[in-house]
Amino acid sequence: MDFAVEDWGRVPYGEAWARQKALHAQVVRGQRPPTLVLTEHPRTLTLGRAATGENLLFAESWYRKQGFELFWVERGGDVTYHGPGQLVAYPIFPVARRVRDFLRLLEAVVVDVAESYGLEAYATPGYAGVWVGEEKLAAFGVAVKQGVAMHGLALNVNTDLADFQVIVPCGIKDKGVTSLQRLLGRELEMDEVKERLTAAFRTRFADVSAPTLGMPGPG
Repeated sequence: MDFAVEDWGRVPYGEAWARQKALHAQVVRGQRPPTLVLTEHPRTLTLGRAATGENLLFAESWYRKQGFELFWVERGGDVTYHGPGQLVAYPIFPVARRVRDFLRLLEAVVVDVAESYGLEAYATPGYAGVWVGEEKLAAFGVAVKQGVAMHGLALNVNTDLADFQVIVPCGIKDKGVTSLQRLLGRELEMDEVKERLTAAFRTRFADVSAPTLGMPGPG
């Protein structure tokens, strides 16, 4: 599948959410090609369709006083964190009803990026995300409307992992969170990670047909 790539830089989550919805509508109408959006957000908490608020450790007002924005959104999953140094990817791709296959491909993309840095990463059906050991490197949450996906994945690159301590990330109490920076012992150039992530998307989605998405396995 051919797709366009847009790098939005660092934008507030609310602005990105509105832009994402507009782009999604254009892809649904066939006015734009499938598009991969790359971005970062200021300190933000988002709660997906599975969230009840129980995995927030404080009142919503407390988070806002501490400088977090907070949004209840239509993606799958529970609460997660976005912030500077985290690479967020929104693949606005047609998936029809092959949502599970789509998620497996997203996981494979992140595993490919981790392996390009010499890291052994894996996905597991029991806990959504990509893991290195017992710690989550990337979180996933998508919504599919009119056959086209929105939202996507968040890969911890140079993320301040202390910010995850104010929530129960994704509602998983007995697992940790990590980043490429922690695993490699050095700060990474975000542009380099964006290039590797985009390349992995192009490889994994090369044989995917749109709009029906006759998907191969993630390999």
